[in-house]
Amino acid sequence: MQEMKQAARTALTTCLGLKGDESLLIVTDDNKLAIGKALYEEGQNLAREALMLVMPPAEVNGQEPPPAVAEMMAVHDVVVCPTTKSVTHTDARRKACKQGARVATMPGITEDIMIRTLKADYNEIARRTLKLSEILDAGRIARVTTSLGTDIVLPIEGIKAISSTGLILEKGQGGNLPSGESFLMPEEGKSNGVFYIDASVATIGKIETQPIKVVVENGYAVSIEGGLEAEKLRAALEPFGQAGRTIAELGIGTNHEASITGLILEDEKVMGTIHIAFGNNISMGGTCNVGVHIDGVITRPTVYVDERCIMDEGKLLV
Repeated sequence: MQEMKQAARTALTTCLGLKGDESLLIVTDDNKLAIGKALYEEGQNLAREALMLVMPPAEVNGQEPPPAVAEMMAVHDVVVCPTTKSVTHTDARRKACKQGARVATMPGITEDIMIRTLKADYNEIARRTLKLSEILDAGRIARVTTSLGTDIVLPIEGIKAISSTGLILEKGQGGNLPSGESFLMPEEGKSNGVFYIDASVATIGKIETQPIKVVVENGYAVSIEGGLEAEKLRAALEPFGQAGRTIAELGIGTNHEASITGLILEDEKVMGTIHIAFGNNISMGGTCNVGVHIDGVITRPTVYVDERCIMDEGKLLV
């Protein structure tokens, strides 16, 4: 109990910079009520006003919360969302940030993950993440290869990377907690190649059968093959048609305390991994406003930005 209390305090003070004259809103659901309550109770001691809203769990990542919840998110200084599914790529989160709120999303968070990953040195994570973002900002082409057969080219010229440092301290900022990744949207309609997801997939969990082989043509996944997890991924994307198969994101993990657990919130932050996502890319400046965003995590990648190797078989070189 004391460890959860300390983790909640770290999230609110170190990561979000919550001040005594600010209002705090906790948005949670029935599955994450214990975590929501820990944040709410700690927030009562730190904020001018603390409120907690509990809603039914969403069905998929990127699903909009109820309108009343979205309205409340837009009128508070700090919003924290420990939820089963992600609200990161939703209009509700984007609107709240546009109105000036600092928003931390915690999709799939567990007590273990919260206690373990919020002890990381977020100043070091921030340094590492910002350096990666500088490299991506200046790049034209990213290429990812692995020993499994991944070889995909993702054009990124003119696309600004987003630094999810875990320090959400400025008005209008948003990000995950726990955090640690630099990510961006590849140019729409231009990614080509193949990649193998071998660690985990959002909403599905760890890869237990065989790696998922994804063939990409002109910015879309045209083939998703493998074992049971591949079937589940195809089924999750099917309702959204071609838009759901958009190659929406390339992300690079930078959190040295994170490990592969099967929960994408932590898995995509693991230092030495990259992830590629399908679906919604609006939050990254794209045009694919579909109601799904699913990440697949790849271990031991080699990553080039133009001619510079920034990761060699999982070893980060920056």
